[in-house]
Amino acid sequence: MRRWNGWGDSANDYPLKATGAAFLEARLGAGRRLADADLRQVLATVPASRLPDHPLVVTDPETRLRHARGQSLADWLAMRSGDFGVFPDGVAFPDSSDQVRELLDWCADQDLLLIPYGGGTSVAGHINPRAGERPVLTLSLAKLNRLTDLDEASQIATFGAGTAGPDVERQLAERGYRLGHYPQSWELSTLGGWVASRSSGQQSLRYGRIEQLFAGGRMETPTGTLTLPTIPASSAGPDLREMVMGSEGRLGVITEVKARVSPLPEDEQFHVAFLPDWDSAVLLARHLVQARVPLSMVRVSNAEETRTQLTLAGHERLVAALERYLALRGQPRQRKCMLTFGVTGDKAHCRRTLAEARRAIRAAGGVTTGRALGRKWEEARFRSPYLRHGLWERGYAVDTLETCVDWGQVPRTVAAIEQSIRDHAGDGETAHVFTHLSHLYAQGSSIYTTYVFRCSEDYQGTWRRWWAMKQAASDAIVANGGTISHQHGVGRDHAPWLVHEKGERGLAALRDLVTHFDPQGRLNPGCLLED
Repeated sequence: MRRWNGWGDSANDYPLKATGAAFLEARLGAGRRLADADLRQVLATVPASRLPDHPLVVTDPETRLRHARGQSLADWLAMRSGDFGVFPDGVAFPDSSDQVRELLDWCADQDLLLIPYGGGTSVAGHINPRAGERPVLTLSLAKLNRLTDLDEASQIATFGAGTAGPDVERQLAERGYRLGHYPQSWELSTLGGWVASRSSGQQSLRYGRIEQLFAGGRMETPTGTLTLPTIPASSAGPDLREMVMGSEGRLGVITEVKARVSPLPEDEQFHVAFLPDWDSAVLLARHLVQARVPLSMVRVSNAEETRTQLTLAGHERLVAALERYLALRGQPRQRKCMLTFGVTGDKAHCRRTLAEARRAIRAAGGVTTGRALGRKWEEARFRSPYLRHGLWERGYAVDTLETCVDWGQVPRTVAAIEQSIRDHAGDGETAHVFTHLSHLYAQGSSIYTTYVFRCSEDYQGTWRRWWAMKQAASDAIVANGGTISHQHGVGRDHAPWLVHEKGERGLAALRDLVTHFDPQGRLNPGCLLED
């Protein structure tokens, strides 16, 4: 069963092993475990619903509680403490676009606000209701979860927008196809949510970001239905698909997604190599993408992330053998950086690509280590969000943030983000900070930073310190010319920094667009744009 106060299925766990706990204690001090709220106690705080009856709307306290928060650290602290703040007044479960249309019209008749809800995995405050006089309806797309058409000639699959990652790939695999979009939230996040937040998947080098996969679909708006045809290319004005991607529920509810799919690959492998230092690792990553080596994935961890990942993994014997091997090959123990990469395609393509990648790694002074670590990464690729539970049990909080910059700005931006977090850990505490490059482009790279810190003595202090670190890192991102979000979206948490990328005229254009589709301001107020 899905957890009410954390990530994923309660049957799954990712405990922090003894070596990892000792590693963090040496850097941060002994953890402080904060007490968790009891579900029954929290349910007692859910107020009566302000909604009139509707056959598609559920108003019981537990359903509303389970749809009140996402998965940001602020949401985590709210759920764990039991201080949720505001609950939706009800949750609707339509099973068709027509029913979504009916609910939008009902909201207009009843003067309600509406929040679209996909998988509930937002880490930027997309789905959190705000306090106000108008009742709030959360609209879950969970029942729109099926493959409804597959045009094999054009390789376009049509799905309900509420289809989660595993269900997308399962239904496609039965027909011999793959979408190939694998964000870390893949277990729970949905196809419509990926479009609404302009998501990127781990193997975007091969399959592309959602921009390359989104072929068209349907969106129900307060003023009517918007249908997006699957034209391969057009010079007939701006592409309206670009308008829908990244709209974060402000323009309408995406109900149907037509996606470009690919035949299942014959072979897929993940490998790990080590570079002598961060500078050489970044240069190699840039070379691989600019030389168009056809890898399906490249991830480059800095030295601190490399050390942390190897320690937290807990595979003591494997890591000890690796360290001995790398020492024999001349890799410095403290400065080495891990490169994880994938090859996907037919067997001949994989052989050629792997050989080309190995030549580039050797030329950069790196050492390849075969497939053992790559298999470990593949096995755990969607388990990382569960580590938050293991850290919490030991008294530590963890958060992430990400951006994207041109290659010339990568080193200084990473340094600025990490230092800003350390400088604002607060209360005489420190933060353990590390970074990787997760999505590469010829022009530049995304930057994904993780920071772990010891909980304060209470929830309020922990939240205050988290927000200070997040604010400082966000300021550092925009000061270095980065986007406030490469893959997580803007939501409510990142909205104050959007002006640095869009400018005042750009924000004014976005506000006019929202007003055109939602003149009464019913859809997700405060998300994407500060209202």
